[in-house]
Amino acid sequence: MVNEKIPFFRADHVGSLLRPIELLNAREKWKSDLLSSTKLRETEDASIAQVVKAQENIGLRAITDGEFRRENWWIDFISQIPGIEIAEPDKAAEFKTDGGAGSGYAPKVVKTVAKIKHEHCIAGRDYEFLASKTSKIPKVTIPSPTRIHFHGGRSSVSREVYPDINEFWSDITKFYQQEIAALEKLGCRYIQIDDPVLTYFLDDRMRDYLVNIGENPDTLINDYAKLINACVSRRQPGTHLSMHLCRGNAASSWVVSGGYAKLAPFIFPVVDVDTFFLEYDDERSGDFAPLEHMPSEKNVVLGLVTTKRGDLETSDHLKRRVEEAIDYVPLEKLALSPQCGFASVDIGNKIDFDAQIAKLELVVRTAEEIWGE
Repeated sequence: MVNEKIPFFRADHVGSLLRPIELLNAREKWKSDLLSSTKLRETEDASIAQVVKAQENIGLRAITDGEFRRENWWIDFISQIPGIEIAEPDKAAEFKTDGGAGSGYAPKVVKTVAKIKHEHCIAGRDYEFLASKTSKIPKVTIPSPTRIHFHGGRSSVSREVYPDINEFWSDITKFYQQEIAALEKLGCRYIQIDDPVLTYFLDDRMRDYLVNIGENPDTLINDYAKLINACVSRRQPGTHLSMHLCRGNAASSWVVSGGYAKLAPFIFPVVDVDTFFLEYDDERSGDFAPLEHMPSEKNVVLGLVTTKRGDLETSDHLKRRVEEAIDYVPLEKLALSPQCGFASVDIGNKIDFDAQIAKLELVVRTAEEIWGE
């Protein structure tokens, strides 16, 4: 049973965690029809129970299932939406390594081939299992609705099904409203929207891509903000809604570079969430100046600890960075987390389990030293 106060928590994490090898092996057998769905879920259940205990032992108060039932952060959710098909990778959005070379990984295109509708709560069963395993706050992460449209733009949405694009936006809105309401009915009070798409607008390469597929990036970013707001507009007052603005995270590679300046005035004061999780783990992230656009009522979780490399940051380093951030956001509105998940894609980042634990412990310990909680 849940008995914690609803977040905002000073130490948090984005969501995904490294999968144990037995779970990865089970999923591979399942893909090859060598393991039943029932047996796969049993393995997932056991692995999730263990990772819940690990999070609690570290001192985290927001608990996820590590996204252990997912191939990656978005595909298992969006592929279950009626009307959606998953297509080929979008090579124009290939991820990069730290050296700037292509990583070979590219996100897949989502195509809308029939009317989008909500038939059942996609995240509901997984939430119920997670909630049954912890007395802390279970957090559910869901992909942003922008992920359904960005790769391919209008051409990825059937004109026969949606001759008017506004009907497409409307149906996505209804779907997310109903999914959130269904989660709330089950007792979920902490929902996070993961959105790497919005950060694409920081990158000239991706803005050029939008122009090439017939989209106006300056218009589209505002359309996306309106879409997200419509999707979350009916949430209950007691539901804490956060958004993680990601720059891409797949096997320690990334897709977008640049500070939040080009994004901040269009998103921070406009998008209706309680808390933003922001990536600030390296020079690609820019400085804290864009936080001047953050409204006073919103919280900011500073992702100062990288999940892409095993090198452990120091508490003193994190404290210095927090001191820099309070020039723009009051200390009482700040918190700490890793910059992203440790395994947005099931194979995980190039980091080991011990380093993952050490980084999460560092976040909790430093938060206690700064805020006393």
